Amino acid sequence: MEIWQAVILGIVEGLTEFLPVSSTGHLTIAEKLMGFDINSADITAFTAIIQLGAILATIIYFRQDIWRLLRAWVVGLIDATKRTQDYKFGWAVILGSLPIGVVGLVFKDSIETTLRSLWLVAFALIGWSAVMWLADHRATQERHEKDITLKDTLIVGLVQCLALIPGVSRSGATMSAGLLRGLDRVAVTRLSFFLAIPALTAAGLLQLADHHSQIASGVGWTATAVATIVSFVVAYASVAWLLRFIAKHTYKVFIIYRVVIGFVLIGLLLTGTISAT
Repeated sequence: MEIWQAVILGIVEGLTEFLPVSSTGHLTIAEKLMGFDINSADITAFTAIIQLGAILATIIYFRQDIWRLLRAWVVGLIDATKRTQDYKFGWAVILGSLPIGVVGLVFKDSIETTLRSLWLVAFALIGWSAVMWLADHRATQERHEKDITLKDTLIVGLVQCLALIPGVSRSGATMSAGLLRGLDRVAVTRLSFFLAIPALTAAGLLQLADHHSQIASGVGWTATAVATIVSFVVAYASVAWLLRFIAKHTYKVFIIYRVVIGFVLIGLLLTGTISAT
């Protein structure tokens, strides 16, 4: 992989990781347009590893919140009389992160091969847009972050598993589930960020451990490092922008964008401009 390609893919990852448009879907499309074999082990690993840059950006951006939650969780474990709302929210994030971890491990082979088809990406982009539209229009937003329960995060965590299908979007899945639970947009967006940290960190480290040799002989560690650094920088700006945007807007612009990209991709596939795998 050339350095300029790594930079572009890092930008794509950083821009799309937390927007409800599917970063994996966009990376898969971009990698295919660049001529890479999207089913090869090194490209699959590269796609997961560079997400670590975006996750690091999230950790740094929310460092004070994360420290507060972690401290409250530890204190609550030690002293039952000091179990605050932050303690409960800490458990909620842990519980909500478990489903995608279990499903990801069980269906690891299918996720890395069968689910990489661009036909699936196109239909997932369009199909999940309908769910996002429904969630957006039925959103009551009557509940806030302090009202999030273990049941909420378990449901959101289960729906997050659908994000293993490229094109669905992890943030799109979690945000839609949260809105349908009556949570406000800022609360579900922040919850989506917190749930992303353990899920994407585990996925990236697993790929790093399993396919480090393929990365070395294929994509290359220099390109992987460059893409990860770029994704970190771009994702940090993306997180800050999204939180400001979502406080005053619906998901309409993202829904329209997803549908347009989905149909453009179908057109490219039907005309033979690119192949599905």
